Amino acid sequence: MRSFVLPLTAIYTILISLALILGGIWAEDNLNLLPVVASSNAPIYDELFRVLFVIGIILFVGMTALVIYSLITFRKRPGQTSDGIAIEDNLPLEIFWTAVPAIVVLFVGLYSYDIYERMGGMQLASNNSHDHSLMMKDERIWGGIGTAQEENPEGALSPVNVEVTAMQFAFLFNYPKGEIISGELHVPAGRPVSMKMDSKDVIHAFWVPEFRLKQDIIPGQPTILNFTPTKIGRYPIICAELCGPYHGGMRSTVVVEEPEEYESWFNKNSKIPEVAL
Repeated sequence: MRSFVLPLTAIYTILISLALILGGIWAEDNLNLLPVVASSNAPIYDELFRVLFVIGIILFVGMTALVIYSLITFRKRPGQTSDGIAIEDNLPLEIFWTAVPAIVVLFVGLYSYDIYERMGGMQLASNNSHDHSLMMKDERIWGGIGTAQEENPEGALSPVNVEVTAMQFAFLFNYPKGEIISGELHVPAGRPVSMKMDSKDVIHAFWVPEFRLKQDIIPGQPTILNFTPTKIGRYPIICAELCGPYHGGMRSTVVVEEPEEYESWFNKNSKIPEVAL
């Protein structure tokens, strides 16, 4: 009976592939390239980033090593005047370099969609989260963790409702319960926040890197963004959509406070005395 022996090239390929995979996993565990985690949304987004980071490390290191190897091995030698070997096709290689990228892209697409669904996906907006006649049944929620609930479970914290207005070149935050208009977003830690966002002129984007949230704000098409801040601090709000000549200066701050500090700030600025939070 004829025995099967792996060619030396195949053994080297397997070993190099294993080394690349292990190297990518090590880099993912030991290199922290993301800002601080400051919302309950962030760990879910970070899962996807780590997977993409490992895949990117494997592809980058592997392809770079292959190019360098090819440059050294197949370089023109001194005194060599003949043409290179005429290689017309290699069916197994063509199948390999077509199948592997297809599998990687399919995996990334399915995993990204799973993360998107876990973050709330695109779901029908609830009119009960904000009592606004503009919120029609076909409006959608993008990018929030969970959605505006039609009814709160017993004992659950009610969301802090904020109306966000974007304009060239500023963000304004309106708290309907207290009739407060602020240039900063103040929110209590550990409590859900539901923001209805609208633009007065062009497309803007609400981006807080520490929250892992980025949502386009579109004129004439209100959107809702839901999140729960978890870490006390001040974090930058950045417009991530080119909106005009002073786009780079369109920034604000989200202030995450202890619930008692947030209540004190709210009562101090509220135009409605003793409003229930």
